[in-house]
Amino acid sequence: MPCRFSASVEHPSVPAASGRILNRYGVVDPPSRRSPFAKSMATRTQYHITVPIRERGHGGNDVTARSWGRSTRGILAGCLLACVGASPALSLENIGIRAVGATSDVVKAIERASLLVSARVNEIDDPVELMAAARADYARLVGALYSEGYYGGVVRISVDGREAADISPLSTPQRINSIIATVNPGPQYKFARARVAPLAFETELPSAFAVGQPARSAEIQNAVDAGVKAWRDAGHAKVALKSQRVVANHPKRALEADVELAPGPQLRFGELIIQSTSRVSNRRIAKIAGLPTGEVYNPTDLERSARRLRNTGIFRTAAFQEAETPNPDGTLDIIARIEDRDPRRIGFGGEYATDEGLTLSAFWLHRNISGDGLSFRIDGEVSGIAGDTGGIDYTVNLEMIRPASFGARTDAFILGELESLDEDNYESDIARLAFGVTRRQTDDLTLSAAIQFSYSDEVDDSGELEYTQLFFPLRATLDKRNDILNATDGYFLLAEVAPFLGLDESDSGARSLLDARWYQDFGSDGRYVFATRLQVGAITGTDVTGVPNDLRFYSGGGGTVRGQSFESLDITLPNGVDSGGRSFLGLQSELRIGITDALSVVGFFDWGSVSEDSFPGSGDPEHSGAGLGVRYNTGIGPLRLDVGFPVSGGDDDDSNFQLYIGIGQAF
Repeated sequence: MPCRFSASVEHPSVPAASGRILNRYGVVDPPSRRSPFAKSMATRTQYHITVPIRERGHGGNDVTARSWGRSTRGILAGCLLACVGASPALSLENIGIRAVGATSDVVKAIERASLLVSARVNEIDDPVELMAAARADYARLVGALYSEGYYGGVVRISVDGREAADISPLSTPQRINSIIATVNPGPQYKFARARVAPLAFETELPSAFAVGQPARSAEIQNAVDAGVKAWRDAGHAKVALKSQRVVANHPKRALEADVELAPGPQLRFGELIIQSTSRVSNRRIAKIAGLPTGEVYNPTDLERSARRLRNTGIFRTAAFQEAETPNPDGTLDIIARIEDRDPRRIGFGGEYATDEGLTLSAFWLHRNISGDGLSFRIDGEVSGIAGDTGGIDYTVNLEMIRPASFGARTDAFILGELESLDEDNYESDIARLAFGVTRRQTDDLTLSAAIQFSYSDEVDDSGELEYTQLFFPLRATLDKRNDILNATDGYFLLAEVAPFLGLDESDSGARSLLDARWYQDFGSDGRYVFATRLQVGAITGTDVTGVPNDLRFYSGGGGTVRGQSFESLDITLPNGVDSGGRSFLGLQSELRIGITDALSVVGFFDWGSVSEDSFPGSGDPEHSGAGLGVRYNTGIGPLRLDVGFPVSGGDDDDSNFQLYIGIGQAF
């Protein structure tokens, strides 16, 4: 049910005129070329003004049902308007706006609202379109004044010397030479009364909606929004506007705003009614959504249920809408409209680094292979092509995920992996199989646990070794980034500990990893961003030879220290064999500077250290690298090119630059 202010001007003696002001909210005020609130026209000093309020919709994910004061935004044209103090604004060619005594805020509001501004920027010269823009601008410019707290303003629009409102739509001129809009804002009004009631417990209204503050019309709406949101958060899903009274007192240049809400009863979630056809059964859709039927209504829970469906990747859309009428038992049914994605998808990728060579990858995905939401994915990767890190490596991964296997928030998965690695220090054939669960504890926190069987057959300078082990990895991921693909603010934390049990005389112990990333935008809307990454790894309970080579820690390359060769930093075992270490400490940092909306440059510095002990120490071997990079934002992720140079440490042959090309930020 939309909530709208619906009062009209109280003025018994407004002089008749052929023109009229149609305020931006669609209510026709008494005919006049001047603002109906102009003091010089007043025989009474109080006026009820029309200021609509929208009520948050009862469907979807708290979707706005009516947008108050909504109008098509004109394209900004800063060159058309300028703040002129007490002087008229400039006009350009045959379309211009004069803002008399306007502040910069008022000028900007007029710029955003005016269709004449848009017509000038878009070089529109059709008389019919220009006349339509001129007539519409009466309402839009008055609304712009209201938005800044000016309720006694005057708007005039002259078309070749004639008032636009006086020109009949049936007599549109064949040619228009000039259109001049003159806006005199008058004085700014203050709130003499600012009340929204009743309010739910601990409701906080905007500080700008208070006695003595500028009476901007948007602040009334913001206050109502805050009141409605608080009631909905408390379970009153059908809160509505009961009454409103907004009065302008011109002699006092004051506005009185008094709004009364009708909270309605507290409601509970009813049934999830699925009105769309999907390849996934209704029973599984309801289980994945996990709507808390019977619990007190909360819009956050409603949005979370819809998000669970979207996060599966199965559905193109998953929109929830509240039923119009609650049930007699105090429950509110939710209507779900679902649209499936195409079930199959393929993808390709590639990266290049000077020493690591070319990496090519591809995948095939079926989002709903069994009809109950079970997804199946195969990934293949070939790396080390034309590289200097040994030979070519091959990897095949298989993954099956069944959402909502143990409650709405817990998915079950099966992972399988086959690898053949040909590195400088070792060759290895690996097979892994894992069964586990992933739980979305909160919107940002994800937990997972698994049992993984791992077999590795490898050859290095020590000879041939076999490892048969059971791993029990536990992982927690906290993601507070504002954008997963191109973060400019927030942080990301990943902590993993994987105890392992040796079979067939293999060693037992634990492998741990911490990956922490932090992004800081220096108040520039993403133009100047500092990003840093800390990585810590450790193997405990066994010596370094107790785990396969691919689980030991190295440093160097795009994921650790750019500018140093891939896995160039390692340790030397007592038998003289080069090997990865038992622990790793790494730091990457970069400053990203936007040049245009799409293009940015990056300066970076990376450092890493590898130790033969379980915890890094001060005397451990270390190296560092630095360089410059370029990013081009494609909309689906930035294209990345980094050129790194060794700064300290490394081998004698690590003196050349390293080049890295890929998709996405380095971290």
